[in-house]
Amino acid sequence: MSTAIITLCDQGARVARHLASKLGDCRIYAHDVVTLEMEAERFTAIVKLTAEIFRQYKRLVYIAPCGVVVRAIAPLIEHKLTDPAVVVVDVGARYAVSLLSGHEGGANALALEVANAIGAEPVISTTTEAAKTLTVGIGCRRGAKAASIVGAICEALANVGATPAEVRYLASAELKSDEAGLLQAAAELGLSLRFISADEILSTTKQFRHSRFVADKVKLPAVAEPSALLAGRRTTLILHKTIINGVTVAVARESCL
Repeated sequence: MSTAIITLCDQGARVARHLASKLGDCRIYAHDVVTLEMEAERFTAIVKLTAEIFRQYKRLVYIAPCGVVVRAIAPLIEHKLTDPAVVVVDVGARYAVSLLSGHEGGANALALEVANAIGAEPVISTTTEAAKTLTVGIGCRRGAKAASIVGAICEALANVGATPAEVRYLASAELKSDEAGLLQAAAELGLSLRFISADEILSTTKQFRHSRFVADKVKLPAVAEPSALLAGRRTTLILHKTIINGVTVAVARESCL
């Protein structure tokens, strides 16, 4: 197994169980105080456990306070090229924080994977990633080809005078999380892909154009524009939904303070 999920309480254990069902190939470690019945290895002290498993896994996901995790991993850190990826999730499943080995060790990618799995906000502070300000929202028909999606993304970016190098996230609705062409397009472009839950799209106060066609098909008011807006913070649309190669795209820019 490549991933360990460590949790300290019942609320965190619920998150861990849900996350494990999405990630696969992982083992849950639950503190002795956890009362939920679940398949997990038990431990009594997080510092001792961390020392035991730190080199056993490539990826560690803690559902615990950041401070607790920092104290547990601090004596074990050696080098960004050899340390495992460490991500911290709060028990409310609101944030997935890339804490250690962000770029080289894969924690940034893991934070995004975890966030997509539990509907959390990925927190990535690596300068080369956090400085990117564009998000591209994508809506496509089932079975859309990767080449069409890649072409639509590149043309949309060209329309606003930008390139894929300036894109922080591609984004779409969660219902597209298994869309093969979309996943392949993101991989070909080397871009991270965020999935926005239906609840987020339905409850947001951000302004975007609604589509009766989309509402009839997937029971959402729109996909591309709200996905672009909700994948970032302080976002503004700089390209409203545009259909290119049969793919709907929208581009949002994130403003800095």
